[in-house]
Amino acid sequence: MDFFPIFLKVNHKQILVVGGGEVACRKVDLLLKAHANVTVVSPQLHPHLQMLLTQQLIVHINQPYQSSQLEGADQVWATTDSSTLNHQIYHDASALKIWTNVVDDPTFCDFITPSMIDRTPIQVAISSGGASPVLVRYLRERLETYLPQNLSLLAAFSGKQRQRIKQHFTTVDERRKFWEQFFRLTAIETARTEEELETAFQKLLAKQHNCSGSVYLIETGHDPELLTLKALRLMQQSEYVLYHDDVADVFVDLCRRDADRERCNYTNIQTLTESLVKQGIRVCVLATKDNHRPGLKKYCTHHNGIFVPI
Repeated sequence: MDFFPIFLKVNHKQILVVGGGEVACRKVDLLLKAHANVTVVSPQLHPHLQMLLTQQLIVHINQPYQSSQLEGADQVWATTDSSTLNHQIYHDASALKIWTNVVDDPTFCDFITPSMIDRTPIQVAISSGGASPVLVRYLRERLETYLPQNLSLLAAFSGKQRQRIKQHFTTVDERRKFWEQFFRLTAIETARTEEELETAFQKLLAKQHNCSGSVYLIETGHDPELLTLKALRLMQQSEYVLYHDDVADVFVDLCRRDADRERCNYTNIQTLTESLVKQGIRVCVLATKDNHRPGLKKYCTHHNGIFVPI
């Protein structure tokens, strides 16, 4: 990775933005949304920044840049139209060990800002490290169509239920399985109010939840894009992944991030699966189309599992 992905907490941090043009406007707006204390250094201000100053949302230093202005800053943004000046700001700030971003110049950046999808408190960030901004914009537009507009409502509601749900389910695994069912309810996708979410929540809570284990046999090939949506969904639900050496790593990587993973051979895979299912664990078995044994499919069907061919 060229950059380590991270979300920074900047509320009440002292952020210095050098430059007063359109680029500064975009950065200042984002920083203010994150509740930063923003100081803008520039002899001239864009009308939008002037409006923010009138509203006392920013501080303005009506001078050309000087290195002494960096004193007390937690973070610096260089947004001027002079690359020479921007690089000087970067070197001055680096000498003081202050994280600095020179806009549109990744070589002179301690951090970069990704393209963002904001459904606060849900945030999605995408970056190419400056290599392909157009591709990143395209991906963000695609993701915008996939992510429901009620994510903010859903995240806020579920956050309020953390203590309440602990009274009904004693283990982390039980709570996780409940939330996974809740988030997949049709009523949740169309909910627009907290009252609608509460109704769905109570109905699901009143049901008897089956915490028995399951086995999903996912047939893989050579192209991960041939996986069905059902296969990807089951791979993300599984808490344990069993796979043989002939399964490509890309398929294993598409499974749930926090799932336990174990290499196995086709002679002991049934024994391992039986043990895990008895413990109430959802098991994903990855097997290549060409090499998996016919007995695996039969075993999966016999144990009320799901077989998903490629």
